Parts: sequence; C-alpha cells; structure tokens
Amino acid sequence: MKKALLLVNQHSRKGQKLLSQATRELEALGFELIVESTDRARELPDTIRRYQNQVELVIIGGGDGTLNAAIEGLIDNKLPLGILPMGTANDLARTLEIPTDLSKACQVIASGKVRLIDLGWVNGKHFFNVASLGLSVEITQRLTKDVKQRWGVFAYAFTALQALWSARPFRAEIRVNNQSFNVKTIQIAIGNGRYYGGGMTVAEDATIDDKRLDLYSLEIKNWWEIIALLPAMRQGNHTSWPNVRALHDREFEVNTSKRRPINTDGEITTHTPATFRVIPQALAVIAPS
Repeated sequence: MKKALLLVNQHSRKGQKLLSQATRELEALGFELIVESTDRARELPDTIRRYQNQVELVIIGGGDGTLNAAIEGLIDNKLPLGILPMGTANDLARTLEIPTDLSKACQVIASGKVRLIDLGWVNGKHFFNVASLGLSVEITQRLTKDVKQRWGVFAYAFTALQALWSARPFRAEIRVNNQSFNVKTIQIAIGNGRYYGGGMTVAEDATIDDKRLDLYSLEIKNWWEIIALLPAMRQGNHTSWPNVRALHDREFEVNTSKRRPINTDGEITTHTPATFRVIPQALAVIAPS
C-alpha cells in the first residue's frame, strides 16, 4: 500500500464535488491517503514540505493554477506528482495526456509510470505550461472565478474576445543566443509545455521534455487579425505565419520600456525585465507512457 498526500483545491471548478470520489477511488486502488483540502494556494508548498517524509508521492486535484502554486514544494521534496484534473483548462494534464475523467486519472496514478518533465523558469518563478505578457495578462485579469464557473473551458475564448477590444501593441526587446530583436507586438509567450489557455498550442512540435523553450511574438497591426490566427494557434502552426515571430532556445531575455506584468500558468507572478530558462528533467510526474 502506497502512502500518498492528496491535496485538493476546494475552490477549483470541480474540487469540492470530486474530493470524496477521488478519496474513495484512490483508496480502492491501494493508496493510504493523507488528505488536505485548501482554499489558499500559497500554503501548498509548505503543506507538501510538512509531509515529505511521510509519503511516497503527492497527488494534486485542481487546475493549472493550483499545480503552479505547488511547484516550489514539489521541487523541494523530489517526490513523484500525480495529477487529478479538476480545473477549467487542465492544460498540463492535456500535455501529459492524462484523462479528465476522474476514475481514469486515478488509474493512471495507480499505474505508477513516471515521466521526467522540464520546467520553465522566469525571474525565480517556475512554471509548467507557459509564461507570457501582453494580451494574455489582460485575459488573466478578466478571467475571474465567476466567469470560469459559469462558462467552463469556453471562458477562455469568451474572455479573449473581450480583451482584444482593449489590447494595444507594445514595444519589446527579445534577446536570445547573442541576438537582439526589437518588436512591436500584442503578445509574447514563452512555452515549456505543449498546451496553454484552454487548449492553445505553443508550437506544433512542442513537448514538455524537449529541453527547450518555444517563444512566439504576435506582431499584428490590427486586433481583428488575431481572429484569423486562432485556428492556427490551436493547431500550433501559427508559428509559420508572416506576422508571428517564432524562436526556440534554452534561454531568453525580454525587456520593455515600461514594466509589464507576466502571467505564468494563468497567474500573474512577476514582471519585465525578465529572464526565461528551461530546467531540464526537473520533476517526476505520473503519466501514461
């Protein structure tokens, strides 16, 4: 019988409703659980550290924001991570091909197949999926809990259309591998994983263990141009469009004349100037092979 710490964000879209089901199914699969439910994401790392010598793995039920909040504790304890997707977008689960059906996700955890994944890093803050500035920050600021509860995964598209009306291009300098690019852009995104923003694709060939970051800059002149880009952004082939700059490397620097907030996995956590790095094979997760 494996001892596991089960952490559930009771304010995630499905957290409260599914906690008892998750506990029941995981115990039936042979886990001895220590269950902690929280509504304060900042407490997650300390909770993980508190139990690190009592368990063999950490299971987190919640969305991408909950997982992002727990990263520092997960890195410190070096225990495998099991994921129960209970959020709105569940982009990390999508990247790892973990099913959103709770029973199937529990079975994945019971299989015990461990995969080492990379993490992104920006100004001392780690992230799983993507870090970005510009349009995505406006979307994050508008994407309230009420909107997510009401619209589910469609909240991202609904909120993005609202944010487009007020979004304005900004100037930035991107430095990579001894090169410098001065751009006028509506968004810069630096991806570590494959999916973000409710199923958008960072790059067509992006994976979460390719030891690189994928940057794109949307250098469009009119807000409505992004409407035409949206289908390509879901497929990941937007990087071949003429008004999209695409770069791949292990490290980037982004500077802006005015300090701009940066969104990591759906939470605003730092600001420019910023240095982005990939940390290869930084975390063990349980995922389908």
